[in-house]
Amino acid sequence: MLGILNKVFDQNKRDLKKLAKIAEKVELLAEETAKLTDEQLVEKTEEFKERYQKGETLDDLLVEAFAVVREGAKRVLGLYPYTVQLMGGASLHDGNISEMKTGEGKTLTATLPVYLNALSGKGVHVITVNEYLATRDASEMGQLYEFLGLTVGLNLNGMSKEEKQAAYNADITYGTNNEFGFDYLRDNMVLYNEQKVQKPLFYAVIDEVDSILIDEARTPLIISGSAQKSTQLYVRANTFVKSLKVEKDYIYDEKTKGVQLTEEGMSKAERVFQIENLFDVSNVAINHHISQALKANASMHNDVDYVVQDGEIVIVDQFTGRLMKGRRYSDGLHQAIEAKENLEIQNESMTLATITFQNYFRMYEKLAGMTGTAKTEEEEFRNIYNMSVVVIPTNRDIVRDDRPDLIYASMDGKFRAVVEDIAERHKKGQPVLVGTVAIETSEIISNYLSKKGIPHNVLNAKNHEREAEIIANAGENGAVTIATNMAGRGTDIKLAEGIKDLGGLAVIGTERHESRRIDNQLRGRSGRQGDPGVTQFYLSMEDELMRRFGSDNMKNMMARLGMDDTQPIQSKMVSRAVESAQKRVEGNNFDSRKQLLQYDDVLRQQREIIYTQRNEVLTSDNLRSIVEKMIKSSLERNIGAHTPDHEDQEAWNLQAIVDYANGNLLHEGELEASEIRGKDSEDIVEIIYAKVVKNYDEKEEKLSAEQMREFERVIVLRAVDSKWIDHIDAMDQLRQGIHLRAYGQIDPLREYQGEGFAMFEEMIIAIEEDVAKYVMKAEIRNNLEREEVMKGQAVNPKEDGETTPKKRPATKKMDVGRNAPCFCGSGKKYKNCCGKNVQ
Repeated sequence: MLGILNKVFDQNKRDLKKLAKIAEKVELLAEETAKLTDEQLVEKTEEFKERYQKGETLDDLLVEAFAVVREGAKRVLGLYPYTVQLMGGASLHDGNISEMKTGEGKTLTATLPVYLNALSGKGVHVITVNEYLATRDASEMGQLYEFLGLTVGLNLNGMSKEEKQAAYNADITYGTNNEFGFDYLRDNMVLYNEQKVQKPLFYAVIDEVDSILIDEARTPLIISGSAQKSTQLYVRANTFVKSLKVEKDYIYDEKTKGVQLTEEGMSKAERVFQIENLFDVSNVAINHHISQALKANASMHNDVDYVVQDGEIVIVDQFTGRLMKGRRYSDGLHQAIEAKENLEIQNESMTLATITFQNYFRMYEKLAGMTGTAKTEEEEFRNIYNMSVVVIPTNRDIVRDDRPDLIYASMDGKFRAVVEDIAERHKKGQPVLVGTVAIETSEIISNYLSKKGIPHNVLNAKNHEREAEIIANAGENGAVTIATNMAGRGTDIKLAEGIKDLGGLAVIGTERHESRRIDNQLRGRSGRQGDPGVTQFYLSMEDELMRRFGSDNMKNMMARLGMDDTQPIQSKMVSRAVESAQKRVEGNNFDSRKQLLQYDDVLRQQREIIYTQRNEVLTSDNLRSIVEKMIKSSLERNIGAHTPDHEDQEAWNLQAIVDYANGNLLHEGELEASEIRGKDSEDIVEIIYAKVVKNYDEKEEKLSAEQMREFERVIVLRAVDSKWIDHIDAMDQLRQGIHLRAYGQIDPLREYQGEGFAMFEEMIIAIEEDVAKYVMKAEIRNNLEREEVMKGQAVNPKEDGETTPKKRPATKKMDVGRNAPCFCGSGKKYKNCCGKNVQ
């Protein structure tokens, strides 16, 4: 074990040695570069571009380019990158993750590799966690790039196509991970090639890389269209679930957050919904709605998992504590929560396009990232993204005092101790940042402080608009700031004058997060650039992490020792138990992300094939040869089905071939059985195909070549898009139930891969059949226009990697007598149930 650890740390040492040599070379050019005039410095950019075009690599240009950016930063921004920042920049250029502590200047470090890679002319993307940071960095660092002769673009949500195209055409483009991913999906849904906004993906630098590539990796990006669905059943399921009693009617497992009905609960459901067997195939919808209503009521909590705002359910990001507007839980859970909170129930949606962040970012030729906390997840970065984590030393030694955890018996005792600590520090003027895991906790502490008359700011998902302003003032004399999790990440807390003498910023954690990284991020807000600081975590035996991982023994021990709520314990054993619990949770989360990726890889391969073919359709001048191949393939398949080799020719079903050809490819009655009787299957294909080509030629003669080419493109695009949308939905439904195969000792992933491949082949066949039929049979209008199969809108990533929502069939209008039993199964008359509002 020790050998492995030494190997890991030695690797970091070796990396740092190599980076230090590069930084040294850049340092040697400092004096020479400083002598250049502004004009000469700017001219260097053109010189580097020319040298790159003539065959020099970016590695060859690195030392000189870094020296130019360094000097430019001093002149434009008044900042001069330290040696450790040069090392961090070189590591980013190599496609690694530079782990740099808070306050070490990651934003400035990124300018070095971004400038260098932008010289290639292929476009560099700088990706941040929110639009505020993207706008801030594009504006501040943009001054440096523009001074050096490069263009800078900003890619924001809500921009027009023209604005986005301009942003992507710049040398350097800033934006959020969501926006870059959605643009990729939208580009593969356009009807005309000119409508695309992105160029091929070359190099990306991701700020807060752990947040984007780890925390959000389970949340697929989805573009969806609305699907019709009755909302009545959600309300009925919710009313039923509210009448149930925990333990008696259903069981809730706090560890897994799983909820399920007991035998008694099942019997109640069958009585209330007037059905014989809840698990009968015909009752799948009722069962599903009850299960989602149970989940909504038992495991989803207001002000923790979501908030109610303006009559809508808004999800709270469990990692950042921010509100995720526009994001919806999938598979009916969102509607079940709407029913629980007595809100108007929105329609479910149908997925038109989807991709995970993992698969989007792996398409870049080179990927790099920076954060203050990545080493604990190095295995995942290496396995999934092929990126190494290089821990860059701090510019000055860290002198922060990280104190051992204080553990209390109850939450109330813990909160009282936290408030006492804040009050003492506030009294002497020391600024305090209080980190909480949930909105609820931040409001509890806020109430305690208000009662004590201590002025404070609360920074949680409910008021994130003031985030930057609150964080910027968090280092003032006597400032008390309560922040949910990592709110304010990416914004420096600068200490006011005299604060260093008071001990610097005090960070108080009110609970351990299930990920060690998040705790380390909170600690890292204090003690930047060699400043003093102190961090202290307060825990209780009633905290969620402690409850989930066996705090009962410890609680009993505290009771036996007669320890009350005013006496904390500082125990290395408890701290180790907490860390071990965190490691277990991190391991579980890694496994779930890995599994998501394995399943999504099946769809990724299919997505790449479809998007490549779709791109060919948009860029090809003439699709006739492609269409003819599809027609021939379709013809061979259908003829082959009716002329099997093992059967005597007399037994072949020639009439079926005639019906198929006349019905799908030729004019009515154009082919007769006598023309193909006695011929072998290959000859039959040639006879019919010759007639098809003749008809194709005649069709083309009636129109201009331009009209015919556009007609082909319209048919192929429509067939590909509609079949692909159906396929995504079918794959989702397959995945929803595939885990049940494990009960039969079958590997669900292998089954999913096999069946997914078979379904993909069926989709290709369906596309060919559609194209063959419509190209040969459809009448061509003069005002031919390409049409979207369905209007789509970007939906922010879904929580917990839940897969795409199911497509629902449109409801058909039914003639139901007003006094007949209602078709929804309630047992009431139609006029007293679903027909109540029907005139």
